[in-house]
Amino acid sequence: MALIKSISGIRGTIGGKPGEGLTPLDVVKFTSAYGSWVISQTKNPKVVIGRDARISGEMVSKLVAATLQGLGIDVIDLGLSTTPTVELAVPLEKAGGGIILTASHNPIQWNALKLLNDKGEFISDLEGKSILDNAEKGNFSFAEVKKIGKYIQIDDYIDRHVQHVLGLKLVDKEAIAAKKFKVVIDCVNSTGGIALPKLLRALGVEDIEEMYCTPDGHFPHNPEPLPENLRDIADKLKKGKYDLGIVVDPDVDRLCFMNEDGSPFGEEYTLVAVADYVLSQTPGNTVSNLSSTRALRDVTEKRGGHYHAAAVGEVNVVNKMKETNAIIGGEGNGGVIYPESHYGRDALVGIGLFLTHLAKFGKTISRLRASYPNYHISKNKIELTPEINVDKILEEVKKKYKKQPINDIDGVKIEFDKEWVHLRKSNTEPIIRIYSESESQATADHLANKIILDIKEVVTNTK
Repeated sequence: MALIKSISGIRGTIGGKPGEGLTPLDVVKFTSAYGSWVISQTKNPKVVIGRDARISGEMVSKLVAATLQGLGIDVIDLGLSTTPTVELAVPLEKAGGGIILTASHNPIQWNALKLLNDKGEFISDLEGKSILDNAEKGNFSFAEVKKIGKYIQIDDYIDRHVQHVLGLKLVDKEAIAAKKFKVVIDCVNSTGGIALPKLLRALGVEDIEEMYCTPDGHFPHNPEPLPENLRDIADKLKKGKYDLGIVVDPDVDRLCFMNEDGSPFGEEYTLVAVADYVLSQTPGNTVSNLSSTRALRDVTEKRGGHYHAAAVGEVNVVNKMKETNAIIGGEGNGGVIYPESHYGRDALVGIGLFLTHLAKFGKTISRLRASYPNYHISKNKIELTPEINVDKILEEVKKKYKKQPINDIDGVKIEFDKEWVHLRKSNTEPIIRIYSESESQATADHLANKIILDIKEVVTNTK
């Protein structure tokens, strides 16, 4: 069993003893602390909730709703929904916050409470720490019987979300419809199975092969949209005459595409392609996190904009986007953040922009992918013993490469011309995660191995 508390919420496996898994008692405790924070921020407390389709979702949703009502908060329940749909709904409903019940790409036994502020954005580091502290101390009290909150259900917010996407200036429904795309989608039996067919048909895509679109929470494969988990849709594309494949994670904030031949477009290149289209229409700045591909920087500078790197984590990317007035940003895991819509990763917005781009490009999706700089990322980690000072190791590595451009806002990132390596320590284990990128996979792997040898040398010399 596992329970992970972070500034953005609480995540864990269902069942077990309180404090060791995501049990009903843990759900109530953390919801109570969050609800109390919402009450402290507004005179008319209201919270929007929505969930992905995982099996535990209905149980967790009922616990969350009842707890919020017990605090005197009105609850607007969107039911089966997506993370970006809830993010859009919070300000539209003039709510004081939102809770998304989803463990994102985690397997079926996991669930989580993701916490939003009144803008529909993830709460800040300071706010998250305060909520966690109050949860542990039990700093909350419940309402008297006549002040219990109301419970309201709204079941059409995905439809509203679809209309929102169609209303974006850079989404061209006519251009998409004219191409008569044949599309295969894999929605991992979660709420993407509701949202994607609605969106695609609204965009004029009529030929849709639906894979795993029954929102019953029985994931047919590991739900993280990585190539090794997408063999079924790859086989479907190889055997049929389709233009592309589209894959989302269970809560529909991560997006990846598959080429017409079944090969992956590359989740790192979801943001690159969408950003290239947006920049071609509205020049400006971009942001991604330190572990994302350099290709975004390349296309940004080619379009005359400035690229900025943020610490890993969606809230950090959003803060950097606001700071630099970026017009597009996100993460290399297929997360597209388009401020013209809202400050949150949104696969539906990403689909609308990407299909417009592909339609106007006028060639195959594989040709579109080939038009971008080709980089490869190697992901590794080195496990250390608990007594080792990880911060000291990172400092020593930084000293060794002091003549290279270094960014230390989140671990240590070292640049070597168009190659880079990023070292991040785990907050829960004595592990250093090592990400490296180069124009070939072999060189990226070699760069990572070189840094691993450097770390081992530092460890040996400090014993």
